Amino acid sequence: MLPVFDRGITALVSDLEDRGLLESTLVLIIGEFGRGPVMTKTAGRDHWPAVMSFLMAGGGFRGGQVIGATDRRGGAILERPLTPGDLAATVYQHLQIPLDTHWMNPSGRPVPLIEQGTPIC
Repeated sequence: MLPVFDRGITALVSDLEDRGLLESTLVLIIGEFGRGPVMTKTAGRDHWPAVMSFLMAGGGFRGGQVIGATDRRGGAILERPLTPGDLAATVYQHLQIPLDTHWMNPSGRPVPLIEQGTPIC
């Protein structure tokens, strides 16, 4: 039996697909850090900022992709590291916000929404 979270995400994505809304809806499942590749003495796992994963579904993206790779233990990135800017560029592209858009800060200075980053897929 799938854990509750897995069942919930599966139900959400399936429902969006059944209703014809998955192509126009981007679902993101993201944490703030990864978990260490080794169990601790107390059978837990430490925060691991070097590697993390996230799930993207819908939004016109081709499903079933795995982008990037880690070593066998999941402790180091081996292939295609991504940045928060890459994720932001992906979301802005989905929302049809031009990637060169600027916002004006309170002092009137234009600040780019994305300083570095390209859409993931």
